[in-house]
Amino acid sequence: MTATHAPPEPGRTRPRARVTGMSPGRLGALLVSPTILVLGLVVAYPMLAALRQSMYGEPGLVNGFVSDEEPYIGLENYTSALFGPSAERFWNAFYNTSFFTVTTVLLETVIGVAMALIMHRAMRGRAMVRASILIPWAIPTAASAVLWGWIFYPDGVANAILPGAPILWTTEGFQAQAAVIIAEVWKTAPFIGLLTLAGLQVIPDEVYEAAKMDGATAWRRFWHVTLPLVKPALLVAVLFRLLDAIRMFDLPYILIGPRKDSVETLSMLVHDEATANLDYGAAAAYAVLLFLYVFAVVFAFVGILGADILGDRAALRRMPVRRRRLLARGGKP
Repeated sequence: MTATHAPPEPGRTRPRARVTGMSPGRLGALLVSPTILVLGLVVAYPMLAALRQSMYGEPGLVNGFVSDEEPYIGLENYTSALFGPSAERFWNAFYNTSFFTVTTVLLETVIGVAMALIMHRAMRGRAMVRASILIPWAIPTAASAVLWGWIFYPDGVANAILPGAPILWTTEGFQAQAAVIIAEVWKTAPFIGLLTLAGLQVIPDEVYEAAKMDGATAWRRFWHVTLPLVKPALLVAVLFRLLDAIRMFDLPYILIGPRKDSVETLSMLVHDEATANLDYGAAAAYAVLLFLYVFAVVFAFVGILGADILGDRAALRRMPVRRRRLLARGGKP
């Protein structure tokens, strides 16, 4: 007696993995292997090279003779950066980086959501409003820094508008930090507004109509309807802005200048050690610490907001074997 196979249900196709004779896991690994290879070349190799370089010091005297070879010093660059002679400058750059990140991302989120709500409204000239709001994001950061440098000149527009004595925006002090924050928020708030607008446009109008029929005010509709539904797009925008802000370099470097204690970030510290001091080992150590900082922020961001990347895999492990096999064949769980 021969076994017969039931014909597939209408509208259901056989999984590609069954046609090729490969399991879904192997097919997935094959498809992502080019991406993994590229990431290994552009991310993993430079990171390993920086980690190796951080174990070496500056060339100098070896047994009384001048040597061009960099001596192996182990973790000395890290201990010097965290606890040694370079600790004060490193922790100052770490504080500046964290301060700029928290301040700018918070302001950009609030302003960006407001921009998205304005761009989403049906009004006359909406296309012109969207284009004008997105112009700062399209300007290169270097050009934006030069533009704001003119605004913050002692006889520039900023001092002409503000009453009192002229403020030296590009010198040491809190005014330099304020200048960087203003220029950064002006440029990058439209980015959060653009991604938030994309999330607003997929919300059905029926949801708002139902909320109005229930007597919800505009604020309650925003807090209980708009914000939860736009949350995925907003979180992606905030995460990208966090990564950009932690790596901030060109805006404070051009607007304020290098070696300014009030605005020096970790990226500026890495650049200064590599170019001005020619200490490539210390620069590589700072770069590795910056990478660890970025990794910790991303890990905390994903963990705190409940974005469990491995959640689906964990749920699949807890599923009975028979049910997993049915899913692999394309059936209903």
